[in-house]
Amino acid sequence: MRKGVNNVIILGAWTLWKTRNRCVFDGFSPSVQGALNLFKDEAHCWCLAGAKNLQEFPLDRAGSIP
Repeated sequence: MRKGVNNVIILGAWTLWKTRNRCVFDGFSPSVQGALNLFKDEAHCWCLAGAKNLQEFPLDRAGSIP
């Protein structure tokens, strides 16, 4: 479980960094929904690459935040 939490923290930081870069360098407007979608997409890629501990978290519910 601890490795899964560490993966989520690292992935969250990575997502924030990529979102920031998209806003600064590509002219995108910051969006919480866009960051959540990027987080879910990256998490899916990480799981396909073998991040087994990341699969323990219900990431499909991340987009349901009001």
